[in-house]
Amino acid sequence: MRALLVVNPAATTTSARTRDVLIHALASEMKLEAVTTEYRGHARDLGREAADSGEIDLVVSLGGDGTVNEIVNGLLHNGPDLDVLPRLAVVPGGSTNVFARALGLPNDAVEATGAILDALANRTERTVGLGLAAGTPGTEDESVPERWFTFCAGLGFDASVIGRVEQKRELGKRSTHALYVRQVVRQFLEEPHRRHGTIRLEAPGLEPVDDLALSIISNTSPWTYLGNRPIYASPTASFDTGLDVLGLKRLSTSAVARYATQLLTSSPEKGPRGKHAVSLHDLTDFTLHSKAPLPFQMDGDHLGVRKSVTFTGVRRALRVIV
Repeated sequence: MRALLVVNPAATTTSARTRDVLIHALASEMKLEAVTTEYRGHARDLGREAADSGEIDLVVSLGGDGTVNEIVNGLLHNGPDLDVLPRLAVVPGGSTNVFARALGLPNDAVEATGAILDALANRTERTVGLGLAAGTPGTEDESVPERWFTFCAGLGFDASVIGRVEQKRELGKRSTHALYVRQVVRQFLEEPHRRHGTIRLEAPGLEPVDDLALSIISNTSPWTYLGNRPIYASPTASFDTGLDVLGLKRLSTSAVARYATQLLTSSPEKGPRGKHAVSLHDLTDFTLHSKAPLPFQMDGDHLGVRKSVTFTGVRRALRVIV
């Protein structure tokens, strides 16, 4: 087996020594080429090269969710093809590692490597669905290129929080859960659309949903983790179905306190609920339109502002070793 290991040297929870151990373990079981990323988008370029080469059987990501997202977008730059594309394996190295943990992998790089080697020896894998987002035809965002996401996307409040976190990281702050919590509070205090949402959701066969102040799109569950606590925005979301949406129409102080409590106490059986909450399950195609430009994120990566985004849930998009 020929494998490409893509290493993010800035991964939050792995050291150079740990990376060396993992490379040695993987190289003992396969013909391995290890490449360290050098710039934003490098992992995507490596994934594209692996997909186009026809010589790589497996691409292993060692990094966080952003590294996984880039690799996936490189692998699928010409669309899904299960018979041709390399398989993906994920070794968690970031601060949250939602995709790896949603697959059931340990949140420890060494233990996850062992689990992946066991899966390769036993020839076990899983085919997962993914989300695809693109600019909406006929709008000012129609030229925005399509992009895949593995576990979540968001237009509005949560993307604003991620943008704040990225700004702090550029100033040298470490990506911690405490940092995220602080930015949630600050964004809430400064959020201009918390009482009058600007987002309209349109989906074939459904009545439009207006005045959303927050929209979270999930491709799996949990939506994220706060430390070791899983947070379920859309408990029914799954790699085996389409996309789920959680929308909130109000972000007043009382509403945020209620929904924040529900998120913190959420479970696989119960997520946020109430008269201002909208939950939609297993959507294949839908569009979010906003009256004003809003921050947009995918897999925890802030992508600027958008007024209109079209989403597609693509089943059986990629094979993953697990």
